[in-house]
Amino acid sequence: MTKLFNVYRALALVVGVLLVVGTLGSLLKYLLEDGSTLQQLGDDLTPIWLVHGWIYIVYVVVAFLLSQKARWSIPQLLLMLIAGLIPGLIFWVEHRVAVRLREDHPELARS
Repeated sequence: MTKLFNVYRALALVVGVLLVVGTLGSLLKYLLEDGSTLQQLGDDLTPIWLVHGWIYIVYVVVAFLLSQKARWSIPQLLLMLIAGLIPGLIFWVEHRVAVRLREDHPELARS
């Protein structure tokens, strides 16, 4: 389970960063004056959403497998999944998952 846990943590970090960058890009793209440098930057960041979407799908599978191995409830899994859709939330959820997993499975304490 250690490898799955480490993959989950890496994916959570990547999904979280992509989500924050994509959201900031969208804010720049749609809230600033057309043609401005920052608006163009926001427009250039649009492909981030495609990358986020594909990596999020992998994250969903890994989160599901991890929650099954840890024998967690459906609400715990749903929190893990929703965290990948709300900017910033995934960092808090990943920390809570790490703490809970280490409590439930002490063999992971060294990871």
